[in-house]
Order: sequence, then C-alpha cells, then structure tokens
Amino acid sequence: MKFDLELDPRAIHDVQEAIDYYDEQLIGLGEKFETYFNKYIKTLAKNPFYQVRYHNIRCLPLKKYPFMVHFTVDIELKAVYIHAVINTKKDPKEYWIK
Repeated sequence: MKFDLELDPRAIHDVQEAIDYYDEQLIGLGEKFETYFNKYIKTLAKNPFYQVRYHNIRCLPLKKYPFMVHFTVDIELKAVYIHAVINTKKDPKEYWIK
C-alpha cells in the first residue's frame, strides 16, 4: 500500500533553512542534503508506521544528518502529513514555541 506525502509549509521552510545552512558551509552541500532528504522521505510513502513519539506524532530520524522528520499518518486517506523537519542539535522547545 502506497501513501501520499504532504509537507506542511513550515516543514518546507525547515528543509529550506537546512539547505541554506549547508550551502553556507560548502556550495553544493545543500543540494546533497535535499537529494538525501527527498529520497529518505519516499520511504514514508512505502512504510510510514514508525514509532509514535507523542500525541500521534511519529518520527523518522535522518541517518546522515542531525534532523528528525515529525509526521502523522491517516490510514483511511492513505496519507502521510509531514509537519516539521527539526534539527536535533537545537533545543526543541525553541522550535515548538515559534
């Protein structure tokens, strides 16, 4: 069973911030992050049933980068809703307050 992926505008913003940060470190690194991220979240379309961490929110940590994808699953609609892509090196309280 394949699920549709939907990214919240805030999650898109999170990804863009990460791309910009990595490009500031080294040109082309942001593109590598984006390619890795896009390939990685496609696994959610195939199997979104990762552990529920809190309030029905599931999390998928990226292996090569310090980010965690926070998402929910709607089984009836066969949809995965990506709410945030959080840098795990930052204080999560700061992120959620914003």
